[in-house]
Amino acid sequence: MRRTVALTSVIALGLALAGGVSARAAAGTDAVPSAEGFDFGAPQVVAQGLQVPWGLTWLPGGDALVAERGTARLLRIPAGGGAPVTVGTVPGVSPVGEAGLLGLAASPDEWVYAYLTSATDNRIVRFRLDAIGAPQAILTGIPRGSIHAGGRIAFGPDGKLYAGAGDAGTTANAQNPASLGGKILRLNPDGTVPSDNPTPGSLVYSLGHRNVQGLAWDAAGRLYAAEFGQNTWDEVNLITPGANYGWPAVEGDGNDPRYVDPLVVWSTAQASPSGAAVAGSTLYVAALRGTRLWTVPLTADGGTGTPAAVLQGQFGRLRTVEVAPDGSLWVTTSNRDGRGSPTSADDRILRFPPTAVSGGSPAGE
Repeated sequence: MRRTVALTSVIALGLALAGGVSARAAAGTDAVPSAEGFDFGAPQVVAQGLQVPWGLTWLPGGDALVAERGTARLLRIPAGGGAPVTVGTVPGVSPVGEAGLLGLAASPDEWVYAYLTSATDNRIVRFRLDAIGAPQAILTGIPRGSIHAGGRIAFGPDGKLYAGAGDAGTTANAQNPASLGGKILRLNPDGTVPSDNPTPGSLVYSLGHRNVQGLAWDAAGRLYAAEFGQNTWDEVNLITPGANYGWPAVEGDGNDPRYVDPLVVWSTAQASPSGAAVAGSTLYVAALRGTRLWTVPLTADGGTGTPAAVLQGQFGRLRTVEVAPDGSLWVTTSNRDGRGSPTSADDRILRFPPTAVSGGSPAGE
């Protein structure tokens, strides 16, 4: 587990170079923050006064679409800048605790996909923006609870829809192949099972997860997932189809051949990782309890270098991070989620402009 209309404005804040805490053996050491591709000293406020912005995606024309977790509102932010406009409210959302209207993903054929909590389950629906009131459920039956909802969805470079589904507070879900909880799921856009999934007839792409809320692909098509630990270790994992990542038997490194060890671990106080995005050769991970943005260097063989932190303590709890079509990096705060200390401007969406050394944009959504 660990408001409303906003004006576009540029705020002049200095970059706080945070002492990074790295994976595994290097934990506790200081590191120089990596700012590959983005100017973290020039944040721009895209929107403010929001209520727990969670999902963030881009429509085919370049506009941003944002989901508020508890209100179930969808907000559209024009590609050229300007105040967010309320598009509508997604029906059937029953927010509880960490659950509500969560991840968003837009497809090129103008469907908008949403991961949401209903009165009975977590599910994935899709709708047209001109018909928000009539969503089409493409997957139901993901376990529902007030904690560990997962909720991140994204289209991979293969055109399939991926979803991080939490264990909903029932740890046994993660190792139960018949449960959709505690998994990364892989779907065709219509919700059917891809023929090349690891287990025929099953949506389960990987298992043994506690609460995945970050999904991102590098230029080679490798999938990285950010995952909340329980009391000790948060994780970044390189996802292999059909692999088991150990929860609840393992938190962090297990050194057990039955399970895949993470690439990166942080203490829960330093991370509580939510959204993730790849730009160039860097994985960016938004940290809630850690109140920072982690930068994780990626190596050519799918490994990682020493993580470093930027924005430490500057904006409070950070929930979602995405690379925009114009190459900038967008980050949402989550200070009104009941665990933060909101300012009058919260919650906010921040934009960090690209620099001349940008290494490119992510292969995934």
